[in-house]
Amino acid sequence: MHIKFFGATREVTGSKFIVETGGKKILFECGMFQGRRKESEEKNRKLPFNAGEIEYMVLSHAHIDHSGSIPNLIKSGFDSEIYATPATVDLLNYMLLDSAHIQERDAEYINKKHKNEGTVEPLYRMTDAEEALEHFSPTNYHQPIERIIRFEYYDAGHILGSAEVLMEVEGKRILFTGDLGRKHLPIIRDPEVPEDVDILIMESTYGNRLHRDIKLADSDVERIVKDAVSKGGKIIIPSFAVERAQEIVYSLNNLIEENRIPPIPIYVDSPLTVDVTEVFMRHTECMDEEAKDILKENRDIFGFHRVHYITDVEESKELNHKEGPMIIISASGMCEHGRILHHLKNSIENERNIILIVGYQAKNTLGRKLVDGGKYVNIFGTPYQRRAKVEVLHEFSAHADKNGLINFAKRISPERIFLVHGEDSQMVPLGKTLQKMGFRVDLPEFGDGYEIH
Repeated sequence: MHIKFFGATREVTGSKFIVETGGKKILFECGMFQGRRKESEEKNRKLPFNAGEIEYMVLSHAHIDHSGSIPNLIKSGFDSEIYATPATVDLLNYMLLDSAHIQERDAEYINKKHKNEGTVEPLYRMTDAEEALEHFSPTNYHQPIERIIRFEYYDAGHILGSAEVLMEVEGKRILFTGDLGRKHLPIIRDPEVPEDVDILIMESTYGNRLHRDIKLADSDVERIVKDAVSKGGKIIIPSFAVERAQEIVYSLNNLIEENRIPPIPIYVDSPLTVDVTEVFMRHTECMDEEAKDILKENRDIFGFHRVHYITDVEESKELNHKEGPMIIISASGMCEHGRILHHLKNSIENERNIILIVGYQAKNTLGRKLVDGGKYVNIFGTPYQRRAKVEVLHEFSAHADKNGLINFAKRISPERIFLVHGEDSQMVPLGKTLQKMGFRVDLPEFGDGYEIH
């Protein structure tokens, strides 16, 4: 057996690895790289392996850094099944089309704005995404698939439909965590812990950081909203359309119902988030008991009666001319594409406004530059001075922190661990800690291959 890593190696995006056994290759994940535009585009345009040689693909969850290059996989010659949980398939029915639409629109905008600097082509188009969706095969949790290798999905507790993948290959039980969630997150269930694992391929996004209690998030949101109200400013929240947007709305809705914040206008300006929220309502089997109880009581879990969900482009543009206080939640979560760029462009130079970061920001993304305190940032190729206040709340993170990852590894107790999906500042300290605990730990580089005996 041979495992070769092609992404999320000492970085957090572009997840891809291949398991080869008996001359047959199975692809796990096909994520998009995010970061420096030129560097990411070069990585995303050409796959680092022969797509036509892949027997089938296994996907852990719907986030674009794990799934966003699937249309490129199809364009490159892959013609087989892609296994994913039913909720993941339903999410990607919207997310891949949205990704293609955003790329088409951004390319169109940049070409119009910088028409003398050469033509920008989208990575893929809507037709490519539509073709990719025809390859998905919905697979339930704990539904074993026997095809070259045997694999089974366990709940990862990260986002709706997210999965750990337990595979059996040549007598070895290998667990890939995908993105591992935290205990006690709102709406979704806690991560499962499979037994008798020999090899663990584990994410390490927050391998050197401890999260504050998720219950403290509401207090921070309350403080930030009151600050914006006192200034008459806008709160701009770049948010992943899946899970994070729903959690933020859930939190705001609760705070208003408890009279902890005033009922100021809340806009979710993301057609994708509207569609994703509908998918949540279709997949209540993935929700925890608290969320199910709220739904049984016919309570409005996502604030539909007070939140303005926007799909129309003109209505989105009108937000730029409205006065605060107000809250605008928009995608993408790392501020790399989509409507959030327009809201940032129109709000970042006003000191009354607040930019609230509620998710992980990969290196070299616009979101990371805001987190790092950059005074000037480029948006659509034009520099803007950051006068708006930037607030960062890690409490909303859907990733396990250092203790969560260590405790998970201890409970699994594998003979070998591969760490992926983490920058060096997070992955390396986690690796050293696990080594001191007696684990054999590998930190693959891009293209590294390992023989497993």
